[in-house]
Amino acid sequence: MANVNFTAAIDRDLLKRAKVLAAKAETSVNALFNAELRYLVETFDAAEEAGNQNFLVLLDFSLGRRDDRETMEALGIDSEEDLFLLMARAHLPTPRLSESVTRGMVDELNALAD
Repeated sequence: MANVNFTAAIDRDLLKRAKVLAAKAETSVNALFNAELRYLVETFDAAEEAGNQNFLVLLDFSLGRRDDRETMEALGIDSEEDLFLLMARAHLPTPRLSESVTRGMVDELNALAD
């Protein structure tokens, strides 16, 4: 299997944290990235081969292209707990709220305390 080089952009803080993780695991960021990307692709391939579109739905949720309600409806589940268990089983990260949404939530909570 031939390796190729490619260029990608990554958040500076994320790269710094990945370097720390790689050092602690006595490996490289490249090896971590390669393992995670391989897992993602192989999981997608297996789901596609089985005719299961659930992985695509979960991936869209992970990438922030679907919200939790849309995702739960598409998957036929009614529990956020079940959704996050499926995300964990699919080895996908849960989506993060945007900075502005997070700030708005913090502001709302602070207003309740007043």
